[in-house]
Amino acid sequence: MAPVTDADDLAPRDWDCLRCGRIEPMVFRGLCGGCRDAVRTGARRERRDVAVADYEPKMNVTPNAVALKDD
Repeated sequence: MAPVTDADDLAPRDWDCLRCGRIEPMVFRGLCGGCRDAVRTGARRERRDVAVADYEPKMNVTPNAVALKDD
C-alpha cells in the first residue's frame, strides 16, 4: 500500500461509530466524540496510596556467591 501524501486523502468521511453506530464525520473509523468522552469519563480514577510490604526472600533462596565474595 502506498503512503498517503495528499492532504485531501485525510479529509473526514462519514463513518459509523464502533460503539454506538451513529454516523459521524471522522478521519479514521473509531469512536464518535460522545462515546470517546464517555469512555474517558468512565476510565478516570482517583489516585490512591497503596501500602506494599517490604520484600523478604524465601528461606529457600540463597544469596549469590558473587555478591558474597570479599574483595
